[in-house]
Amino acid sequence: MLSELRIQGLGVIEDATLDLHPGLTVVTGETGAGKTMVVTGLHLLGGGRADSSRVRRGASRATVEGRFLLPPASEVDDEPEDDAGEDDAGEDAPPRSALRLAADAGAALDDDGSLIAARTVSADGRSRAHLGGRSVPMAVLGDVTDAALAVHGQHEALRLLRAAEQRAVLDRFAGAAVAEPLAAYRRTRTAWRRATAELARRREQARELTREADMLRHGLGEIEGVAPQPGEDAELVAEARRLADADDLRAAATGALAALAGPPEGTGDEPDTIGLLGEARRRLQGSDDPALAGLDPRLAEAAALVGDAAAELTDYLERLEADPQRLEHVLARQAELKSLTRKYAADVDGVLAWADTARERLAGLDTSDEALAALAAEAEQHAGELAGHAAAVSAARREAAERFGAAVSAELDGLAMGAASVQLAVGVKEAASGATDALPVEGRHVVAGPDGVDEVELLLTAHAGAPALPVHKGASGGELSRVMLAVEVVLAGADTTPTLVFDEVDAGVGGRAAVEVGRRLARLAATHQVVVVTHLAQVAAYADRHLVVDKGGLAAVDGTDGVTRSAVRALDDGERVVELARMLAGTEETETGRAHAEELLAAAAADRASSGAGDAPTPISRGAATRRSGSRRGRRAG
Repeated sequence: MLSELRIQGLGVIEDATLDLHPGLTVVTGETGAGKTMVVTGLHLLGGGRADSSRVRRGASRATVEGRFLLPPASEVDDEPEDDAGEDDAGEDAPPRSALRLAADAGAALDDDGSLIAARTVSADGRSRAHLGGRSVPMAVLGDVTDAALAVHGQHEALRLLRAAEQRAVLDRFAGAAVAEPLAAYRRTRTAWRRATAELARRREQARELTREADMLRHGLGEIEGVAPQPGEDAELVAEARRLADADDLRAAATGALAALAGPPEGTGDEPDTIGLLGEARRRLQGSDDPALAGLDPRLAEAAALVGDAAAELTDYLERLEADPQRLEHVLARQAELKSLTRKYAADVDGVLAWADTARERLAGLDTSDEALAALAAEAEQHAGELAGHAAAVSAARREAAERFGAAVSAELDGLAMGAASVQLAVGVKEAASGATDALPVEGRHVVAGPDGVDEVELLLTAHAGAPALPVHKGASGGELSRVMLAVEVVLAGADTTPTLVFDEVDAGVGGRAAVEVGRRLARLAATHQVVVVTHLAQVAAYADRHLVVDKGGLAAVDGTDGVTRSAVRALDDGERVVELARMLAGTEETETGRAHAEELLAAAAADRASSGAGDAPTPISRGAATRRSGSRRGRRAG
């Protein structure tokens, strides 16, 4: 819920704070006073396009701040995480709450648990967005505010004349009845499109794919014929070096062994390391000095290490053989491996990796009749499943369309269009021959788009016996406004967005129909926070809180700078009578106008009390209103 809205430097509004009621808040004011700046501020808060021309003359920037009261975190913790699929399957991801979106953006809540969103537009056109005291991208601000409030204005109503918008409206009204089969449809459509695209690609590029497959098979044949092993090239290099240098290696090892263990028996009397260590130990063991005796363990350890090294050298010499045939084999194997590394990779491990990639690629290049038949069968299976999901979506839409049409027609009855009726026609679009998105459904090839196979059109029957025509053709200007308002009211009733803003959607409506507009908005306010910018006294009479945008109001000072200043202020009971009288008669000074205003307020209060649509506005007696009005005139005169 939006509890507070502050606007600074926007149009004619210098600085104004709007305290909004949880129920129905109406905003009124004379033409040119700046009522539309309230909606403009909400659009900016929702991430709408920034227009520097809206910045108040003489101000460096315009700022809009909104304080949102969000649901408790415990309610948000139970939300499912997003699980969007590939391609357009992500369109069916569940909506996320404003609190979760704000938390993901790193926004901090205020001390009272509210979230403050802000948007600034500088006079040079630059724009900034802040959420919970943190600078955020404009899209993030828009996502958060979109989850918290929805603006239903004249331009938004006109958008409903588009076929795509009408289908989206029907889906929102239908809710899970359409959303669930539509999500399954989108997932299956992704698989179907992938299979049909791959099948078409293989058929169209069969010659090129065949050449590529032959090249890959030839390479794999070469590699498999040589059968290299991981790391084999490095092992062969080491082995070849040992075989080529066998004599030198033998001499080095023999000399090292003689130094450690002495020359072979009978070849000399040179001292060896092991013998010298033994002699040293014998000499120390004969001493009574503890310091010398303490060296014996260390000499014993050295003798053991030297003995181990001598044993390993002996084993090495026994294994070291000059084998010309083995050397020839190793060199031939190295040549085989080099023939592969010249073509496919820098080393044997790279050649093996190329082979693995080639096998995977080859599996996707199979253009044999068997492979194409298997792929065609897969595409056909997906097509059958997709047709089933499409039929389920269509059936759910047709059922919802009947309820939606009946609900809108019932609203029209209360808006002085009782003889008119509205229906949503749900049909399909025939696919062109050979189209890639053509799907066979019940013997016809239809266009399988990301939102299903249906085309939705809003039709109006103006009176009994009249033909059903597209609403933009079958309705006059005033009728179109009422039809759009009825659609908005029905749609808002099915909307989970907590705050609904209506910007003069009652244009072209008057008389009894205007009273019905107020009654319906008051009914919406029982389940939503509703903010209405209106020029109709009949609508304003139903308000829980009445705000007026007033030129020369509380924030106005002398106009020496030539810039109009407007303020927004809440009206008390007596001031409401004066404002409603002005809206009815164009002046607040006539007794007749004030009497009519008092009558409107009393009727609205009784109506809301009888229908239980929230707290009824306090009825005001004519005398009390006159006394309040007179006291204000006296204060102004004084």
